Amino acid sequence: MAFAELRRVAGLSLADAAALVGKSTRTIRRWEDGNHKPDPAAVRLLSHRALERRRVPSRSSPLFRFIDLFAGIGGLRLGFERAGGKCVFTSEWDRFAQRTYAANFADDQPLRGDLTQIKSNEIPDHDILLAGFPCQPFSIAGVSKKNALGRPHGFACEAQGTLFFHVARIVDEKRPRAFLLENVRNLERHDRGNTFRVIMNVLQNELGYRVDAKVIDAKRFVPQHRERIFMVGFREATDFSWESLPVPDAKRTLRDVLHCRGEEPEEGYTIQDGTAHPKYTLTDHLWRYLQEYAAKHRARGNGFGYGLFGPDDIARTLSARYYKDGSEILIAQEGKNPRRLTPRECARLMGFDRQRGGERFKIPVSDTQAYKQFGNSVVVPVVEGIAMHMLPHVVADVELQLQLALRTA
Repeated sequence: MAFAELRRVAGLSLADAAALVGKSTRTIRRWEDGNHKPDPAAVRLLSHRALERRRVPSRSSPLFRFIDLFAGIGGLRLGFERAGGKCVFTSEWDRFAQRTYAANFADDQPLRGDLTQIKSNEIPDHDILLAGFPCQPFSIAGVSKKNALGRPHGFACEAQGTLFFHVARIVDEKRPRAFLLENVRNLERHDRGNTFRVIMNVLQNELGYRVDAKVIDAKRFVPQHRERIFMVGFREATDFSWESLPVPDAKRTLRDVLHCRGEEPEEGYTIQDGTAHPKYTLTDHLWRYLQEYAAKHRARGNGFGYGLFGPDDIARTLSARYYKDGSEILIAQEGKNPRRLTPRECARLMGFDRQRGGERFKIPVSDTQAYKQFGNSVVVPVVEGIAMHMLPHVVADVELQLQLALRTA
């Protein structure tokens, strides 16, 4: 596809394209006249914009195929589906998460359970592997012993017995073009850094992938301070860089996710005028306890306590323990005690719902389970941004990407 057509599909003027790629308008004209070959980095930047504007590929002609391991409620999947991919295999063992996943994704293949019981040959071929695997310590005693005896060892030795091993064996046997692994920020320091060292050694040295890891704070994408580590790996050499990861221009606040008067009511979460149901307001007993607890720790010089927020704020991290008392994110209310977020607001805060008034992510479980599920999940817009950033390195032919996107638009 000619650069001029790519710019048109991206919806950019000559000046806008020049500003985006950091070149002069004269250089852009030369690329469009065919006198000079366009900079590959510039082509990728415009491809991002073009795909973002025209990205509605059908399930019958996806841009790429991926699998979803340790899937939770599908946050990684949702982000990669929004980038034009099709999920061809899912594994999740928790029965409550399975219920939420099944309610939101209509699949032509069964939702599989415990990954440790699934053989690699049962998994279809795919372009990208996704996994939000649990963090576990690795034992190096066996490795040290084999080194002393001069015996060879590989990832099967060092990672055996951990859930990461099952991700590694699938990567090893299926050899996808790329993978995205997600975990808590503390992964780098877990088990005094040994866990992260083993993971990177396995992925890079044992499996031969080019791996880049980055901690990303979701506050640029949603009104929540939430740091997670993402590890991107490519089978082939690539110039992928986290530095050019596209982020939203506008800062979002809790006003974008909180229930408001006039909103379409939702049974269980709001009342008829669209505001949050009174059951989410803290009782006098719980509110007094949280205040006393915070005061006690302040007196000791500790930072423990509740977090109180208004509509113009950015929240703390939503955790899986939110169901206990909601203390990390309490919403101030005029003239009464603060309240918890509703599960619907959690869905918005994590990006499962695109916007208020749009299609709602289905929540078929109790409030307790919903809080656990959203607290354990990923921020979908962050994953979508990463998926879009990975795409030119997975589907190498940029023209093919755009033709597929335009054909199904």
